[in-house]
Amino acid sequence: MTTTPAPDRTTHTTTGTTGTPATPATGATAGATAPTAPAPAAGATPTGTATPTGTATTTAAPPAGPTATADAAATPAAHDTPHPTGDLAVRHLKVAVIGAGISGLGTAIGLLRAGENDFLVFERADDLGGTWRDNTYPGCACDVQAHLYSFSFARNPEWKSTFATQAEVHAYLRQTATRYGVDAHLRYRHELLEARWDDTHHHWNLTTSQGRYTAQILVTGTGYLSDPAVPDLPGLDTFTGTVFHSSRWNHDHDLTGRNVAVIGTGASAIQFVPEIQPHVARLDLYQRTPPWVAAKPDKPNTPRHTWMLRHLPGYQRFRRNFNKHGREIVAFFMSRPTRTTGMKNMAAGHLKKSVKDPALRARLTPDYTVGCKRLLFSNTWYPAIQQPNVDIVSDTITHIGPTHITTADGTRRDIDTIILATGFTATNRPIAHRIHARGTTLATAWNTTGMTAHRGTTIHGFPNLFMILGPNTTLGHSSQTVMIEAQITYILAALKTLHTHHLTTLEVREEAQKTYNHTIQTRLKNTVWNQGGCTSWYTDTQGNNPSIWPTYTWTFRRQTRHLDITNYQTATHTNHTTTTP
Repeated sequence: MTTTPAPDRTTHTTTGTTGTPATPATGATAGATAPTAPAPAAGATPTGTATPTGTATTTAAPPAGPTATADAAATPAAHDTPHPTGDLAVRHLKVAVIGAGISGLGTAIGLLRAGENDFLVFERADDLGGTWRDNTYPGCACDVQAHLYSFSFARNPEWKSTFATQAEVHAYLRQTATRYGVDAHLRYRHELLEARWDDTHHHWNLTTSQGRYTAQILVTGTGYLSDPAVPDLPGLDTFTGTVFHSSRWNHDHDLTGRNVAVIGTGASAIQFVPEIQPHVARLDLYQRTPPWVAAKPDKPNTPRHTWMLRHLPGYQRFRRNFNKHGREIVAFFMSRPTRTTGMKNMAAGHLKKSVKDPALRARLTPDYTVGCKRLLFSNTWYPAIQQPNVDIVSDTITHIGPTHITTADGTRRDIDTIILATGFTATNRPIAHRIHARGTTLATAWNTTGMTAHRGTTIHGFPNLFMILGPNTTLGHSSQTVMIEAQITYILAALKTLHTHHLTTLEVREEAQKTYNHTIQTRLKNTVWNQGGCTSWYTDTQGNNPSIWPTYTWTFRRQTRHLDITNYQTATHTNHTTTTP
């Protein structure tokens, strides 16, 4: 579904260039250039394991769709009020939301349900859906139960099976946006080029690829699986065949009869490899570290089950809560490596049952504790990689030539296609380079202090900035929608506080952020994510873990139920003094 926007009644001065087209999954920010032609969330996302390495250097084609005009859809009259500086060419908003994925759409719905209409959602692509728009690789599906991966306030009785496919999730997000009236607030092909805090007027100055705006509140919904990570492989730029990242699947490139190299064995690879294996001539699977893979308990929904979902709302609510609370026990297991024995036995049993060859089974057995890297689920992975046309390569890639890959053992393998299943720039978020406040960028601040936030949402030195799926909100055991909804509740509480006390800024105190982060890192210290013996995308280049939420989701929901105002500096527009409501 594409939308041809109509102009607003206010005028805009276009600045900058359009920028990198349709690169990230969840946001309107530009980051690494997408490696190939476009295609289309976390705890439970459809795509490969995120990595902190590299940025894409290969070319990208713009997405198919309409050419956006300055703005989209009719605008409420409240939006036409003069800008605080008197510049009528720049539209002022109460809230600007960046990204039309699950986070951005959920925020928009939350604002509308709270009676707030003075906002826009800026999306750099030409469609909503975020990671579920961008990841269209064969076999793409969710690995969290569909009832739990959807919004609690917008349950869907039409899921076809336990785990939804990419197409189902994408359609659900489109339908939900329309159902709740979000479409009129969406601005497609509005890539955020820069956000700069104005300490005088207490607002954000936004430069997008379609014009300038200001906003009192800036909410980023760009997630951490937005921009593909391309490894720095020697000679990759000399390869004359076709190269693309799994999250930018090249559907115009027919793989039938091809000699294909797949680099990476993360969450996306275990989904698309079984789909392409029967069609390719040869598939070289470059495995740096084997993943733990368990059986996927996916079952079609029966007509009786579907009827109950449609006509018994309490039943659907029960199923969602059952999945949500049932997954909390996994957080207990992962709190200590010694508690993961049962999970290891489950995955090891699946491997033993699926792979009879002891030598191959040994090559596919991880040397780290289950859960240290994301536990994957598949019933087709092991059968596919045992087929005669598949070669599992564990040696390091030393060079890529125009038509081949050479590994450390000296073996040269001729290929014509490279598929990168190498994850995302999860701990080096491109949007952080575009957010400026008080003489620095968020990226620079994080390089100095580490990637931290208060409640995973607000950051000292960046007033009125709220980041959904910010530092330490990633889940290794449950659905990211649970965390997203909790953060939306927190943001709405902040907006209410601003309105009730006639404030213009909220800025988390430095000490509060440090104390919160210290508590998180202390809690993480002995967990499987830190002590499981692996190198994962959860950690940054310094070995810190700025990604994982280390305990139960109910504790995060409790912490974000209300705004902890005593941890914030506040100010009014008239006197700029710090106040405590």
